Amino acid sequence: MTKNIGIDVRKPKQECKDMKCPFHGALSMRGRTLTGRILSARMRNTAVFELQRKMLLKKYQRFEVRRTKISVHNPPCINAQANDLVRVMQCRPLSKTVNFVIIEKLAAGEE
Repeated sequence: MTKNIGIDVRKPKQECKDMKCPFHGALSMRGRTLTGRILSARMRNTAVFELQRKMLLKKYQRFEVRRTKISVHNPPCINAQANDLVRVMQCRPLSKTVNFVIIEKLAAGEE
């Protein structure tokens, strides 16, 4: 049984028993929605997400790319791997460093 999380995303095909899963657990979503790539998925149920953004350098009238790494919860039903393009959304703090959860895998990565 997959619950509606209030956002228009594709629901995962697998079932999971993770209480920190937005689709099968008791986790509610709020705040920001970000899209980016997974750098690493070696931790259990946690992945490292990279957010790229452009900042204007006013003096040189050019843009530079800045990167931010964010730890995100990776539910077993989604199971994102390295280089996957994913959408994450903010939630309550799940641990000391994890405040976001993966809600959709947009594309599988190539290595």
